[in-house]
Amino acid sequence: MSSWEDLEALCSECVKCDLHKTRNNVVFGVGNRNAEVLFIGEGPGEKEDLKGEPFVGRAGAFLDDMLKIIGLSRKTNIYIANIVKCRPPNNRDPHNTEREACFDWLRAQIKLISPKIIVCLGRIAAFELISGEFKITSDHGKWYDIDGIKHMALFHPAALLRDPSKRPETFVDLKELERTIKSICENTL
Repeated sequence: MSSWEDLEALCSECVKCDLHKTRNNVVFGVGNRNAEVLFIGEGPGEKEDLKGEPFVGRAGAFLDDMLKIIGLSRKTNIYIANIVKCRPPNNRDPHNTEREACFDWLRAQIKLISPKIIVCLGRIAAFELISGEFKITSDHGKWYDIDGIKHMALFHPAALLRDPSKRPETFVDLKELERTIKSICENTL
């Protein structure tokens, strides 16, 4: 893709999988398109599908609070996208065929952004972007170098809302992310 506008226009017309049949909006992404840090979730939920923006419900508000702790904001210095761009019915996990059908859109976004750091939000994003062997409970907060880009996974904000006992370890992961951003990113913090 040569431009963000071209990519977003093509993505908005996508019919590669059955998710397009029930979507209200393609949830392409939001934030600074020149960001050095890219956050990637699994897929939109109901509120995201209605608004056309990732992470806008309770989990989104919680994510914004997490970002604020380390000086990040979707409005200024990061970009947020998802593995799949259309909502799976009943907020179920996206099927492998749906993730595969949508992955070229994310790959093109990564190429246009050219981030220094990718943060996977939850197990599905980490499974797709870091390793098919990834276990969120044991591998969160660890760094992986993939094609010259540092990758880390955090517990998904919705999981942290369901299980607050994971919040202290997520705080440690966020502080590690902040340290790494300060050391390798020029214009983020």
